[in-house]
Amino acid sequence: MPSTMAARLVRRCCWRHFGAFVSTPSAVPASLLVPAGKVVMARALPQASLALFHTSSPSSWADGFSVKEQVEDGGNPEHKVIRGLIETATSPQELFQLSELHALNSNQASLIITQLSRLAAEKNLETESIVQDKRFQHLVGITDSQISQVWNNTVVSLLKSLYSLGMDSNRREMQSVEQEVLWRLRRLTFRQLASLAEFLVVKQGKESKLLNEVIKKLELRWTELEGTRTVVMLMSKVGHVSPALMDRLEDKALELAEQFNPNDIQKIMLALAYQNRRCVPLLRALSYHLIQKHSELSLNILMDLIFACGKLNFHQPQVFQKIATDLHPHVSMMTPIEVTRCIRSFALLKWLSLPLFEAIAQYTLDNSKQLSATHLCGIILSFARLNFQPSGSEDFFNMVHQELQSQLDSLEPYLLTDLVWSLCVLQQAKAPYLRRVLAPDFHAWIRGDQSLKAQTFLLKLIHINTAARLESPDYRGPFLPAELLTPAEPAGEKVTPLQRSLREALAGVLGSWDNGRFNVHTIYGWQIDAEMVVNSENKPLPLKDFAAPHLPHSEGTKPLPPGARRVAFLRWEFPCYSNRSKDLLGRYAMARRHIQAAGFLVVDVPHYEFLDLKLERQRTAYLKDKLNKAMAKEMAS
Repeated sequence: MPSTMAARLVRRCCWRHFGAFVSTPSAVPASLLVPAGKVVMARALPQASLALFHTSSPSSWADGFSVKEQVEDGGNPEHKVIRGLIETATSPQELFQLSELHALNSNQASLIITQLSRLAAEKNLETESIVQDKRFQHLVGITDSQISQVWNNTVVSLLKSLYSLGMDSNRREMQSVEQEVLWRLRRLTFRQLASLAEFLVVKQGKESKLLNEVIKKLELRWTELEGTRTVVMLMSKVGHVSPALMDRLEDKALELAEQFNPNDIQKIMLALAYQNRRCVPLLRALSYHLIQKHSELSLNILMDLIFACGKLNFHQPQVFQKIATDLHPHVSMMTPIEVTRCIRSFALLKWLSLPLFEAIAQYTLDNSKQLSATHLCGIILSFARLNFQPSGSEDFFNMVHQELQSQLDSLEPYLLTDLVWSLCVLQQAKAPYLRRVLAPDFHAWIRGDQSLKAQTFLLKLIHINTAARLESPDYRGPFLPAELLTPAEPAGEKVTPLQRSLREALAGVLGSWDNGRFNVHTIYGWQIDAEMVVNSENKPLPLKDFAAPHLPHSEGTKPLPPGARRVAFLRWEFPCYSNRSKDLLGRYAMARRHIQAAGFLVVDVPHYEFLDLKLERQRTAYLKDKLNKAMAKEMAS
């Protein structure tokens, strides 16, 4: 009979789901069982005990109470009941009702505030009405009056909750909680510090005094760091605030590299990319384990990995090949922005995967109406960088011209210039494109502008002008005026080993320095490493007396003797080639083509052949042999 009466009284004091936490009537604490109709006068609960507050909350919330906190609470069934009610409350009203029914201590009031914040976030509730509620103010008052007795983990969660609910940072109670957390930083676990730092970066930014103090503690206690999840979180969300902490995190990530899953690797590489931290040992370790352990990667991960590699200029051919192979089946289902982002990253890395690029060319043909002019330009620019011509080149460029020619006026000047320059690289620039960018009104503003961006813009216009003169016989103008054909020379360029050894070896080929010119800046926008004139018997001739139409100002006026030829030596450094190939990138292929079209006999000097020759006499013999072969090929054609 007493048990039945107790159960009835409990049901009248608590809401309907209370029974879910009281499996038997005898489990209900006597202090909660009061006669119906009487004012509830529950005794004050002990300050140092409250059960572990477990919820299915986002990772940005507290990580759970310490073992000590759990043990202290284990013997108090009253607190377990209240904890259960707080955990399962589904609305602010239920929580406020709980605060009215019971005399709460500071820990319990803090947990109710935390749960209010969670419910507001999960259900997208209006936080202003919650904060202004008198019952909420009462809860804040309870925590403030006993703030020193709130447990560490609870006070961290309380601070986050007050921020999330939008409580005024100038309020005394808010500052009291902040100050309490600041005083306790030394006593917080590393995981609590990490969780707090993650939250403060988003809510307060780099200027937060509390965040700066938390970061200092993380820097000092980084040896306590363990577990891949915390490492990944700190690198991706907090590392940018503190380079010193990021250094430690990179060391720890290198130690844990084998344990990271693909999602972890994705987040770490993106964090490195966004912070421009090219930590090669870590990138190599992540790449190795990515290839060795993870066979299938999602499209999102593949896209982010290739983007990060491109941003960091990190070259790992096995990773590129895997990404290209795994991306190929996804191409037909990708969005235009994904296709553009993907191909630009590969172009930046100078990695040409023929199957992938052919698939992208076909995608472009199949989805031409869904691609914006900007997307289409991005694809053309990437093709040009790698000098890639689709197998169905005619159909592809017919579509490009059809889609773009009517939109030229809508393109921003720099993008339009890049587009026409890229079409020149691919030998697809039609008269409307050339006419649009070579018109006087298009480049009038550039006169006198010595900025790097303007000079780069002018140099591309000169290349386009060269393509119009040398490769477009049907084009009649306009052309750039002569005074624009001598752009400012780049300052401070370092002399490379190939450049230096080429000049030394040419001494034996020229016979006399009067027979050659070096580092020749032409009106075509291209630089010739060395120039000479040879007669019909392949003997060098003095240069100064002969007219030089390729120079802005010629020293001589005489025409070349019958049978004589101009020879241009062009060195090709490692960066001039596609990754792991002997194919010149589009820019350098166009340079070679233009110089040849200007009447020069081109002698190529690739780094992978010339630098393998250790003796100067070997290099001189190599250049003479290359010159003789070029002459023989010219005569045969």
